[in-house]
Parts: sequence; C-alpha cells; structure tokens
Amino acid sequence: MTLTSLDPKTALVVIDLQHGILGRPTQPNAVPDVVARSAALAEAFRGHGLPVVLVRVSARPEEAPPGRIAAAPRGGTRPDNWDVLVDEIRGEGDIVVTKKNWGAFYGTDLDLHLRRRGVTQVVLTGVATCFGVESTARAAHEHGYHVTVAADATADHDADAHRHAVERIFPRLGEVGTTEEIIELLAKTR
Repeated sequence: MTLTSLDPKTALVVIDLQHGILGRPTQPNAVPDVVARSAALAEAFRGHGLPVVLVRVSARPEEAPPGRIAAAPRGGTRPDNWDVLVDEIRGEGDIVVTKKNWGAFYGTDLDLHLRRRGVTQVVLTGVATCFGVESTARAAHEHGYHVTVAADATADHDADAHRHAVERIFPRLGEVGTTEEIIELLAKTR
C-alpha cells in the first residue's frame, strides 16, 4: 500500500455506517474498529476544514434496482433505526447523502456537493468493502476524482471479498492507505 498525496480539496466519504448495516460481524476489521477509525478520520478532516460526507442507504424493497439478480434479495422487516447513521461519526456541518443503490454517486447529489466545494479527491471508509465502498470508488474514479481508500477503516462480511477489493481493485482506481497514514499526511500537507 502506497499513499503519495492528498489534494488541497479532499473530502472524506463515509459509506453506510448505520445501524442496519453494522449489525452483522465484519472481517478483517471489526465494526467497532471501522467506526472508531472513520470517526478519527472525520475529526481530522473537520479539524482541517475539509468536507465530511456521511452516506447512508435507505431503500425500501420496492425501490431496489429493477434488474434480475441470481442471489436472493435481502429483505424482510427492518427495524425503525435501520438507516440511522451511528452517532460516533456525526459532526456539525457534515453533508448527509442518502442513496438507494450500492454506490453513493448514482441517483444522489454527492457529485454536486463535491464539485460545489472544489473537491478533487475523496478518501473512502465504510462497510461493506465489496459493495458500497467499491461501488463508490469505481464511480468516483469514473467521475474524475482522485481516490484513496482507508483499508483499515473498511470491512466486509466476507474476508476474501475485502482482500480482493483492497489488493486488486482499489489500486487500479487510486491509492490505499491506513487511517494513521492519512491523518499524518493531512497534518503534513495542511
């Protein structure tokens, strides 16, 4: 993993750290660690006056994309707080984006929020690595943003899927680093 730089206008984008997503065990990083590292990054970004975007998924089963899928759709009754972001990552002035799909760009105003603020790079954290985080990383790259993934602030329900994304996909879309490396680089470049 090599982290070379952070643009002057970099935003942190935190994916799906909400009650309904975090109820299942994750690998290789446990949910409390992902939340704590994402919160540390959010605090560092806020401290440097950089945008923090909190992304949540809030789609009813009937709002799922219409394409056929081979896997059984996850559904059932969701608790009232299913789409509520965890308190540990919230901060004053954060941007909240609600999505209906895996990725945070399609069908949302994320790109508009970032472009209005002159953002040229995004740092991604969240759950699940191979769904929301990877989909958002791919779209960010396609939208022309520099992409950095905080590998220790992401996790998946499948360790092999996480490893595949971190080792094979993310390096083709941008850079991969740790929470500590990103916070240190923020301090050095601000």
